[in-house]
Amino acid sequence: MKTLFAGLVFGLQLFAAGQAFADASFMQTMGRTTQPVGHYDFCQRERGECSQKTPSKAPVQLTRSLWAKIVEVNNTVNMAIEPRTDMELWGQEEVWSFPVNMKGDCEDYVLEKRRRLMKLGVPAGSLLITVVRQPSGDGHAVLTVRSDLGEFILDNLESRVLAWHETDYTYLKRQSETNSGVWIGINDGRADAVASVR
Repeated sequence: MKTLFAGLVFGLQLFAAGQAFADASFMQTMGRTTQPVGHYDFCQRERGECSQKTPSKAPVQLTRSLWAKIVEVNNTVNMAIEPRTDMELWGQEEVWSFPVNMKGDCEDYVLEKRRRLMKLGVPAGSLLITVVRQPSGDGHAVLTVRSDLGEFILDNLESRVLAWHETDYTYLKRQSETNSGVWIGINDGRADAVASVR
C-alpha cells in the first residue's frame, strides 16, 4: 500500500513538473493595461494596423515551413535595417513607425517584422508587439509569435529566434491577441514556475 501511495505521489509530482514547464512556454497575461504612447501615436497615423480583431484566441500552428519563414524574416529585417534612434531620425523620443529608408529603432524592427509575417499569412493575433525591460534596466520592444508550441521572440538585438523564457528580459506588456489596439499586462513568473518544480 505504501509503495502504491508513493508511486501515486511521484506521478502527481511528475505531472505537476511537466505542467509547470508546459505553462512556461506561454506568458502569463493579466488584464488590460496602458498602451505605450508611441503605439498610440502610431495608431493615429496607421489606423488599419491597430483595428485588427481576431475572434479566436487560438495561436498559429507552428509548422516547419512557418518556422523557416519566421527565422528568415527575423534575419532579413535585422540585416536590412540600420539602427538609428528616434532622436536621430525624428528629433524627438518615442516615434513608432515603419522603417524610414530602412533605418529605425527597436519598435521599427518589430513593426516591419510583423508586417512581413502578416503578408505571409500569420494572423495579427499571433504577432504581438511586446514591451520588455533589458537586464540593464532599459526599455525595449520585441515581437512575440504565439504558436501552438509556445511563444517565440523576434529581436533586433538577437540573431536567434528564442522561446520567450530563454531570453534575459523582464516582460511587461504586449498587444492583446484579440485586438491589436489593446494592450495587456504580463506577469513574468518564470522564476516561480522553475521554483515550483524543485
